[in-house]
Amino acid sequence: MVAIRDLAETDRAPWDRLWAGYLEFYETTLPSEITDCVFARLIDPNTKMFAFVAEDRGRLAGFVHCVLHPATWSLADYCYLEDLFVSPYARGAGVARALIEAVYARADALGCARVYWLTHENNATARKLYDRVAQYRGFIQYRR
Repeated sequence: MVAIRDLAETDRAPWDRLWAGYLEFYETTLPSEITDCVFARLIDPNTKMFAFVAEDRGRLAGFVHCVLHPATWSLADYCYLEDLFVSPYARGAGVARALIEAVYARADALGCARVYWLTHENNATARKLYDRVAQYRGFIQYRR
């Protein structure tokens, strides 16, 4: 049975392992200062960020990181689901869905007007889930 809970300071070592897997999935690396800063922000109750972890028999099986921000189309904040990762051993068992549902519940409790996220167009496995729990609205991301 997987339990979803807030990320805690004591989760640093297992979170680091999941974070490394997430970065590897996206074929990227980050300096350790960024990783340290990200973790510090996620556990700081005074930031507009929050994180959940999925715990399976005492082991972290996944995480989700969110950023709350004001919006131009709403009086209420939006909730941007920035990172979602499930360890390969736990995929297909409903962990990602449980993490997304926890984000929805937190966003609702905070009065957010929207929860949204991005994924790569080639991430077919994740998109099958996303198509069941959210609406694809056809937007394309541009970057500088």
